[in-house]
Amino acid sequence: MHEHAAELGVDTDRIGVMGDSAGGGIAAAVSILARERGGPRIARQILLMPMLDDRTTTPDPHIAPYLLWSCDDSLTAWPALLGEAAGGPDVPAMAAPARLEDATGLPPAYIEVGQLDVFRDEDTAYATKLSRAGVPVEFHLHPGAPHEFDSIAFTSDVARRAIADRIRVLKSI
Repeated sequence: MHEHAAELGVDTDRIGVMGDSAGGGIAAAVSILARERGGPRIARQILLMPMLDDRTTTPDPHIAPYLLWSCDDSLTAWPALLGEAAGGPDVPAMAAPARLEDATGLPPAYIEVGQLDVFRDEDTAYATKLSRAGVPVEFHLHPGAPHEFDSIAFTSDVARRAIADRIRVLKSI
């Protein structure tokens, strides 16, 4: 997009990345990769209930009965991406962004996750990691909401608020 910005009529200062679930992990990885390569510049990373950590394998017993995506699902998904390296010491941050050691210089982030989501703790930790590195972060933990709540209950108050926030953030870029 950066290379063809002029012909596409795109303002390169307003390009962001966005994704949900595994796509949120990919959006975070693209932000890391762009930083590591010295560009192109990403204006904002919008991470919706992102899947960030291949080491999340122990369910929280308080939320386990409500999970729509479980640790067992993750134990299937991560090896599909990483093979036998999943959960091991040699997984790069561009494959599992939670493994990032230095978040300095990453683009501002909008991160949201439901309280009843298996990714809750890793998303909270990632938001904290970014914030401690000086990255501006807007973080939302939606009480009582499971993974992909906006897709399964799109007319609920929590989904309407989340979608309004996403639109606000997208317009702010």
